[in-house]
Amino acid sequence: MKFGEAFMEYVNGNQERFTDKCSHIEYKRLKKVLKSCGACRGLSDSCPRAARHDELGNQILLARDLASVIVVCDQMFFSELMKEASEIAGFFSSSVRHLLHLHIATGMQRYMICLRRCFKDDHQAMVQEGQMLIEYVTMNAIALRKILKKYDKVHRSVKGRNFKSKMRAKHIEILQSPWLIELGAFYMNCDEPDGPNLFSSSFSCDLNAAEPVITLMLPDSVTLEYNLNCAICLDLVFNPYALSCGHIFCKLCACSAAKVMVFQGLKAANPESKCPVCREEGVYGDALQMIELDLLLKKRCKDYWKERLVAERAEMVEKLSYFGSAARLIRLFCEGPGGRSTVSMQSQRARLLALALASGKEAI
Repeated sequence: MKFGEAFMEYVNGNQERFTDKCSHIEYKRLKKVLKSCGACRGLSDSCPRAARHDELGNQILLARDLASVIVVCDQMFFSELMKEASEIAGFFSSSVRHLLHLHIATGMQRYMICLRRCFKDDHQAMVQEGQMLIEYVTMNAIALRKILKKYDKVHRSVKGRNFKSKMRAKHIEILQSPWLIELGAFYMNCDEPDGPNLFSSSFSCDLNAAEPVITLMLPDSVTLEYNLNCAICLDLVFNPYALSCGHIFCKLCACSAAKVMVFQGLKAANPESKCPVCREEGVYGDALQMIELDLLLKKRCKDYWKERLVAERAEMVEKLSYFGSAARLIRLFCEGPGGRSTVSMQSQRARLLALALASGKEAI
């Protein structure tokens, strides 16, 4: 069965399921648009031969008309495709966020979920929803890739390839989404080593390799690997956070790169702070805490996880002690006679305190 038929069968078969209100790549309609573009391209190629029997003015007019048609076609094609890709990415991220929130619920909500499972198997329903989300994102990603490849073939261009770069810049390339990695970690957390395989074999992981990865196998036998090494400490990520640009770091490493204290969090980072890998600005404010991935590492790399936990706690205590010492020194330095301080002394205190926070031990 050709992919176009398989994709349309998938879309039509999901009208009554959770995907009835979500977006899909309009694969069939876009194929028709590209077919008409191919006809225009063929007419454009025949223009020089036809112009030998016509006047120069008519030739120029025809070329201009064809060029304008192609430009309008390009604008409509890519704007529609960008809109569909954005809607798919938005639906996917919100659906995965809701699913994982139920999986890692705490407090009263967790108690209510456990109570409800006495009467209904919610865990199995969550697993099925996760499987549908994996199928949803992979089928649409393949459809998008094939449409862009067809576009470049018809137009003899690289605009389709460049469009992928624009999607990455707008953070809507679904196969590079941190939420997909979180969904893969959720899948592996649900599968017990000695229990039944609840999902298909879409995801797998190798955490003991020199470059630990999570692997996603697409239905068309294409394999994607997601590197789990932190680009700063060059070790397997611990307490991982994904910046809005998609790059994953240990929380401690990300806070160090953003020049904020761990207890302040990444949301306190300067909006002009850049990602250490791609140098994009403003990527710390919407950083995603990858709880399912951290849970996976805790289960499958127990010794490593405990070692990193002890080491990072010791480092945090050391930094906090430096912070407390700096604050006491600055307070004593800025206080005037009788323990009072002037406005100028207070501003000086604030500047020195900021210096101590930014420079750590060297500022004391």
